[in-house]
Amino acid sequence: MRWLSDDDEDDKYADYEARARPNPKGNRARTKVRPEHLDAVTGRVLTVDRGRYSVLVDAGTPSEHEATASRASELRKQAIVTGDRVDLVGDTSGDEGTLARIVRIQPRTTVLRRSADDTDEVERIIVANADQMLIVVAAADPEPRPRLVDRYLVAAFDAGIAPILCVTKTDLADPGAFLANFAGLDLTVVTSEHEDFPLERLRELLTGHSTVAVGHSGVGKSTLVNALVPDANRAIGRVNTVTGRGRHTSSSSVSYRVGGELGDGWIIDTPGVRSFGLGHVNPDNILKSFTDLAEIARDCPRGCTHLPDAPDCAINEQVAAGALGEVGRLRLESLQRLLATLA
Repeated sequence: MRWLSDDDEDDKYADYEARARPNPKGNRARTKVRPEHLDAVTGRVLTVDRGRYSVLVDAGTPSEHEATASRASELRKQAIVTGDRVDLVGDTSGDEGTLARIVRIQPRTTVLRRSADDTDEVERIIVANADQMLIVVAAADPEPRPRLVDRYLVAAFDAGIAPILCVTKTDLADPGAFLANFAGLDLTVVTSEHEDFPLERLRELLTGHSTVAVGHSGVGKSTLVNALVPDANRAIGRVNTVTGRGRHTSSSSVSYRVGGELGDGWIIDTPGVRSFGLGHVNPDNILKSFTDLAEIARDCPRGCTHLPDAPDCAINEQVAAGALGEVGRLRLESLQRLLATLA
């Protein structure tokens, strides 16, 4: 029996170590290094439908067109929503049968979110990069819901989005009592009779902005969008005469351009909802939206809730002393109602 020396042992494996691993499929070796996609073009997501994204490419230029895209595999865990600005590669011509690929989501300026309910901190992104929220409410049929509007306002303030309130169907009921709930807010209000919208005023408010339209089912939101954008053809629902509830008609969020002499704007129509969870919201963001009260709140004790029963609350004390007048009292009531919505 012959024992192998150390040199013999090395020779035994020399051939094995030098041989390359077989690759019968001929595939390239896997790598974690992703391509930079320097040739990518930028587009705006107009709508999302079952894993396909309608993206506006070359917006504002003579070559503006829509392209259909899918998402790259590295983005499979990231939400891509209406209003997102994304980078595309592949065939971005928009020709029939072509499919581009979204490889990047550009940084978002704002994100409007909601959760399933107030105890659920898992958020769902509704739209991205909106700077205004158009809250559509009916004066009657269905009856207005102040607490739902409070929730919209909380979500808007949390996202840093400016709210606008549009009250429709004022020919059916006087909206005065409903609007009194928001007297303390610096809130732009637009009213209209049934399907008789102040279109010029609305276009003036929407021009140059990206505005997300929200509202309870049946309040006339999609009717309003159709009036602003005649070729939108959004489905219109009717209110059930027994339950007083509207029927869901819009199943997805869609962006439409709103033109005007002052420039271009966008309105994003969203599906009607009957609830709006706020489990993800930070209460501090609500106070920041009341800049005058936030300044006073610096003198509050740490952890102050600013609610009526909060001990040593500087805002409560100044309002009780009449230092802020009637307007201050109304604004504090609005703030406390929104904070109580979260509490």
